[in-house]
Amino acid sequence: MPEETVISPWRVLIPVGLGTSLSLIGDASLYVVLPTHVTEAGVSLASVGILLSANRFIRLLFNGPAGMAYDRWSRRYLFIAALVIGAVSTALYALTQGFWPLLAGRLLWGLAWSGIWVGGNVIVLDLAGENNRGRWVGLYQISFFLGSSSGTMIGGLLTDWLGYHTAMGVGASLTLLGAMIALIFLPETRHFRRAVSVNWSKVSPPAANIVKPVNRSQLASAFALLGMSRLVVAGFLLSTFGLFLLEQFGDSIYVAGRLFGVATLTGVGLGLTTLMAMAAAPVMGRLSDRLHNRWPVAVGGLAPGVAGFGLLALGLPLTVLLGLPLTAITSGSNQGLATALVGDLSEAKQHGRRLGMLFTTGDLASAIGPPLAYGLIPLFGLSGIYLLSAGLYALMFWVAWQWAVRLGKKKRYGYEG
Repeated sequence: MPEETVISPWRVLIPVGLGTSLSLIGDASLYVVLPTHVTEAGVSLASVGILLSANRFIRLLFNGPAGMAYDRWSRRYLFIAALVIGAVSTALYALTQGFWPLLAGRLLWGLAWSGIWVGGNVIVLDLAGENNRGRWVGLYQISFFLGSSSGTMIGGLLTDWLGYHTAMGVGASLTLLGAMIALIFLPETRHFRRAVSVNWSKVSPPAANIVKPVNRSQLASAFALLGMSRLVVAGFLLSTFGLFLLEQFGDSIYVAGRLFGVATLTGVGLGLTTLMAMAAAPVMGRLSDRLHNRWPVAVGGLAPGVAGFGLLALGLPLTVLLGLPLTAITSGSNQGLATALVGDLSEAKQHGRRLGMLFTTGDLASAIGPPLAYGLIPLFGLSGIYLLSAGLYALMFWVAWQWAVRLGKKKRYGYEG
């Protein structure tokens, strides 16, 4: 694409965001309805955990190759192909019964999600220069959180209304719709990184021309930022929060004079954390652009997580109510900033493989989190698990603080270190 060509970032962000969000409907629905519809699915209750985690483990193998493929070939067609594979995987849930077909669908979804999430972030990094990368990456995170939260609600409603198989068929259709939107509206971004950098980021010429060596220590810290968040939120908190409420308050809780079941409050509470994280990601990303240094914003984003898990550990109704949204702020902040940092610290031709490594770190952390948490419960209890989470966030806070201070001492504009 010629260097003088200018393309609106929204022309890229809207179709890639819609494709990502719609692709998650079927997966999020399955997490909600499979445990209660094992008969319709033709599986045993004992196999549910294996089926719901299979896609995470297979992504450990697929994220890296997906990133390398995006570095080498067309972003647009790889992303569309990943969406089509996602639609096929969800269609398997709708059209088949039994453990093995469903396992095949879950493994196929793991392949699809590697292509969708790695590719979507690579495409978004193509849009941005150094001083607006946080904004566009943060905005793209909205599609992830929106798809996850809406999928849990839509999936449950459609299953009650239409039945398990029909609801899964709707999820497959929505993913295919996302692929059609991308096919019609998504332009190829692989060859206009330079035009975008010149026309949108408004970086001053000296800053734009700085050639920075890769700081592997800082890159490892960016990986740790996402990995720590996925471990304590997707791993520890999401897998234990319902049990924590049951342990602290019993199977029903009075809220504002009304009695609610613990399952309802678990779903509402975790849903609200998703919405809070969705709001935090673009706000923190935009702030990091303005400061020209993402690490001070990471410090500010980690502080609520330390406080939030500390409040959760107290186990009182008020502290739970206050602590949960604080952990969500950190989750949204970490996810967007880690992606932006990898973009800052990598050459454009390496964005795919570096993001593949980043998301593999996150997937590994989220996969080992639940069994690790349940293995530690007999030793420390759930409150101890949340105090451990606060301590891990505090450790990451210290790492981010060190980078913020070190880079703050540099007088040059940019993200070198």
